[in-house]
Amino acid sequence: MTIDLTRRDFLKMSATTAGAFAVGQLIPPMVAQAAQDAGLLSPSGDGFIPSMCEMCVWRCGLIAKVRNGRVVKLDGNPDHPHSRGHLCVRGQSGLMNTYDPDRVLTPLIRTGKRGEGRFRKATWEEALDLTASKMLEIKNTYGPEAMVFSSTHNLSQVQFENLLYAYGSPNYGTQRSLCFNAMIVSNLLTYGMEEPARIYDDKLQYIILTGRNLMEAISTSETGELSEAITRGVKVVYLDPRFTKTAAKATEWLPIKPGTDSAFHLAMLNVIINEKLYNQSFVDQYTVGFDELVKEVEKYTPEWAATITEIPAETIQRIAREFAAAAPHALAHNGWRTSNFQNSFQTERAIAILNALVGNWNVTLQAAAGEGSGVLGKPPQPSYPRSSALRLDGVPGKYPVVPLKIGVFQELRDNVLTGQPYQAHGWFIARQNPVMSLPDRTKTLQAFEKMDFIVTVDILMNDTAWFSDVVLPEASYLERYDPLNPVGSRIFLRQPVIDPQGEAKSALWIYKQLGERLGLGDYFQYKDEEDYIRQQIAPLGVSFEELKSKGFIELPSNEEEASYSWNTPSGKIEIFSDTLSKIGFPGVPVWQEPPQPPPGRFYLLTGKVAQATQFGSQNNQLLNKYADEPRMWMNIDVASERGIEDGDWVEVLSDVGQVNVQVKVTPAIRHDCVYMTPGYGHLSKGLTTAFGRGASSSVLHVTYTDPISGGQALSQTFVTVRKV
Repeated sequence: MTIDLTRRDFLKMSATTAGAFAVGQLIPPMVAQAAQDAGLLSPSGDGFIPSMCEMCVWRCGLIAKVRNGRVVKLDGNPDHPHSRGHLCVRGQSGLMNTYDPDRVLTPLIRTGKRGEGRFRKATWEEALDLTASKMLEIKNTYGPEAMVFSSTHNLSQVQFENLLYAYGSPNYGTQRSLCFNAMIVSNLLTYGMEEPARIYDDKLQYIILTGRNLMEAISTSETGELSEAITRGVKVVYLDPRFTKTAAKATEWLPIKPGTDSAFHLAMLNVIINEKLYNQSFVDQYTVGFDELVKEVEKYTPEWAATITEIPAETIQRIAREFAAAAPHALAHNGWRTSNFQNSFQTERAIAILNALVGNWNVTLQAAAGEGSGVLGKPPQPSYPRSSALRLDGVPGKYPVVPLKIGVFQELRDNVLTGQPYQAHGWFIARQNPVMSLPDRTKTLQAFEKMDFIVTVDILMNDTAWFSDVVLPEASYLERYDPLNPVGSRIFLRQPVIDPQGEAKSALWIYKQLGERLGLGDYFQYKDEEDYIRQQIAPLGVSFEELKSKGFIELPSNEEEASYSWNTPSGKIEIFSDTLSKIGFPGVPVWQEPPQPPPGRFYLLTGKVAQATQFGSQNNQLLNKYADEPRMWMNIDVASERGIEDGDWVEVLSDVGQVNVQVKVTPAIRHDCVYMTPGYGHLSKGLTTAFGRGASSSVLHVTYTDPISGGQALSQTFVTVRKV
């Protein structure tokens, strides 16, 4: 990457970075003073300061250990329900993320062609003025809908959305359609909520996990709860074509054929209904549509499912009986992703209904606890302008049951390419890397070519920033304030425990500065980050100093009993969804035959690993040190037949792309599958640790979208593999 740095600048920066690695950075004076006033820091600067992690979206509470006024270690906060005194390997690496020598520490403006990596340093005033002028030019020439906004879920997203809606664009791209749209839409239509809470108490006896690799997931508190449940003797049945770390801890691993999860669960429903193993009183009182389900699942016998799933009929029948016998202390986990096929929505519906049939509500499933956001104040602002333009992602017209805030990101990208129903001309991206995360990377880069202007807000020169016109350097989560985070009965504070490096700024500051330049200042009525948080806590009668010293606010206890009410049209669990039926989709879960790879091709699987956060942490030097070499998994027998040995290089070819990658030969994957860890194969040479490592699965993934939930069917991509 070409940036105008002198040798003196480089040596000075290197010395500063090396010092930071050795002893940590001095904590901000105001934070230190509050911690001293609260007795958390000694006069010599030893002690701890509470804040929150953001190495993933789970946002655990953290304690920054301070020695001689410098942060030297991060630990989990025992007062936060997500961390409970622990931080995962990603959270432990947070200091390394902040002190990454590749950090972007000054605004950058592109000087060469997109993708050349030629940028020059700029002042904040110049970079913000240029960004605002380009956004206004697009708005005045083509209308606000010609500007696309996209972001991955984060605490400052409320002000990102404020900028989006005040600007007037309807086009909002989130990562959720790439991850868990099928689960969210299924739960909304069945339970009336995005995701119920799961209860891992000492009475739990049985868990079915369908493709949810919880032992390496980002929901670390639930990973801990599952571990404790396994230690107590809870039986765990795990369905996955790959032997993951979760499979290693499970009681029983079922290497199910990809795309057939729904057949397995439909057959379980068949057994439970035909053998009258369901909770009739719960079904009668709290559900609607049971009779329609009975008619549909009659044909889905275990014998039928065995030929499809390659799981013996006797095994399916046994697990159904065991699950029903353990009820209501039995949980069919409605995980974020199942088989990643276009029929995944049907799988999620079957899982949700399976829980309802055994009556485990308020035993293993419960309405998610109120998040307390309604008690927080917010800066005053006018109403948003109404947009009459259609959305580029087809919501709600093409996808009528997909919530507007979720959208269908891959469809948005595809319609940037087609120019229908209109052409987009600008893209504002914050804390997101669509060049790496969206399927079919070639399409994403072609969509970028159609943009008159691209701006990225991030801490690193990721692949998306590499192709941007302006890069605005955000302060890392250890260097900034963010809006408060309600979790259960507490509201937590992220506060800076390190002074921002270089010229990095918080998202709250960036969005306010841009808003004012766009003539939208009335939507950003806060002086600075601290003023924003003071307005949030104003209704609670709590001082900012108290909040900083403790790290959270305790809300008044709510002793309401767990209720049997669901936010659905019927007010009950909807086994039959009239909403689905009215728009032409089956009202109960049905079998939808998935495509299968032709001879000589493999299913391409993807999934999480514990040492990385999707597409955002591969440049972290500490995580890189402990991560496995990114190789493609291949079944040992299949590799032997093809003369492929462990460590060999192979060419992997899909309908949309081709990569070369090394092979990991293993018995821990089905013969008809290969697996690649996402987040590798970076294009940006500004990521000196990650560049050149592994290959990108996004290059290979074909764009397949579930017509109901809008979820991306990642595992529906088929590949050929050839030794090179």
